[in-house]
Amino acid sequence: MLLPESVQPKNSIYYNGAIVLEILLQERSIDFLELFTEVRKVHDMSLGVFVLCLDWLYLIDAAILNEKGDVELCS
Repeated sequence: MLLPESVQPKNSIYYNGAIVLEILLQERSIDFLELFTEVRKVHDMSLGVFVLCLDWLYLIDAAILNEKGDVELCS
């Protein structure tokens, strides 16, 4: 769930996805592991949650994985 009732908001995909999106807004296109490193500087996020956030951002057409393998902000 994006906003579960039994979990603190900081542990939700919605909240963590916003952190990933904030970094993408600054970088526009960034390597997967570099993005994860930048996100970890802001918020203590596990790799599993990070991947779920990227999945969610892909599903809402906010981010894609380009041909080079970089995570890219959709325009």
